[in-house]
Amino acid sequence: MPSKVRIALDAMGGDDGAAVVIPGAAISLARHRDTEFLLVGDRAKIEPELERHPQLRAASKIVHTDVAVSGSDKPSQALRRGRKTSSMWLAIDAVKKGEADVAVSAGNTGALMAMSRFHLRTLPGIDRPAISAIWPTKRGSSVVLDLGATLGGDAHHLVSMAVMGAAKASVLFNKKRPTVGLLNIGTEEVKGHEEIREASEILRARNLPELDYIGFVEGDDIGKGAADVIVTEGFSGNIALKTAEGTARQMAELLRNELQRSWLSKLGYLFARRAFQALRDKMDPNKSNGGVLLGLNGIVVKSHGGTSAEGFAYAIDVGYEMAHYDLLNKINQMLNREGGALSSVQAAQEAVS
Repeated sequence: MPSKVRIALDAMGGDDGAAVVIPGAAISLARHRDTEFLLVGDRAKIEPELERHPQLRAASKIVHTDVAVSGSDKPSQALRRGRKTSSMWLAIDAVKKGEADVAVSAGNTGALMAMSRFHLRTLPGIDRPAISAIWPTKRGSSVVLDLGATLGGDAHHLVSMAVMGAAKASVLFNKKRPTVGLLNIGTEEVKGHEEIREASEILRARNLPELDYIGFVEGDDIGKGAADVIVTEGFSGNIALKTAEGTARQMAELLRNELQRSWLSKLGYLFARRAFQALRDKMDPNKSNGGVLLGLNGIVVKSHGGTSAEGFAYAIDVGYEMAHYDLLNKINQMLNREGGALSSVQAAQEAVS
């Protein structure tokens, strides 16, 4: 466990750049005093924000660059234009060089994934990284992945994500054998694409010691907390995430409108405001912000681009937790335990085929 957690922030990423990143860092620092920051971006934009947060200034170092990855840049363009000079690249580079334990960015997701994969490389046995996040549920929380790192994926990729997700959940939820479900259009074994059915066959055949595979789960099972880990490929995972966030905002707006409709509803709110506040907190997407790019040789956290300072602080908190509790090392140990779970999976896949 490091004495200090060093976090590199892409201060030019996201919709508002330093105007959100700097106050977000100040909020996170108040919660975790053993944090040091590398603020990567345009000094002229960072320093005015830092003037408002003297404690953050004392715990930070600025790495200047005026090159930013655009939200419209394709991953290949970002690699060509922003490699070695952009704020996103330099934040990742700090992790590569050991100058930071974590990199956090609210920038272009495709660019962040491409740069992270290119520069940090993937863990042995992992073909492609995945974005994993904590999803609030009726039972507490679940780890859900992939939320948009890559589109599509074969059976081996899905099984690899199941192992990585279970490793993360076992540490975060203190469970020796987390339950894992594959997101599908139905729970019957005959439903879904071929790669999903094949991944299910592998997981059942192997009965891996690091996870308890429960079978297919449907979209409404995510919010129910049907499994500790929900695995899907990035296309459907990202749609599920955006749908859930949109529904939460819609429900909050509808509820607010109804509570203002009459004096009786306003009176009812006064009696039940603690319950409403608890519901609001539970549904607040800011408090679930921060997706970890699992499968890399380093810790990279993706924040929503349009988040608030409070939301960005939660993304920093995720990175802090990953480094403070040495989750990357623990995930590596679980992946390689008993001769390597992923090697066993590959052998099982060949046997099934």
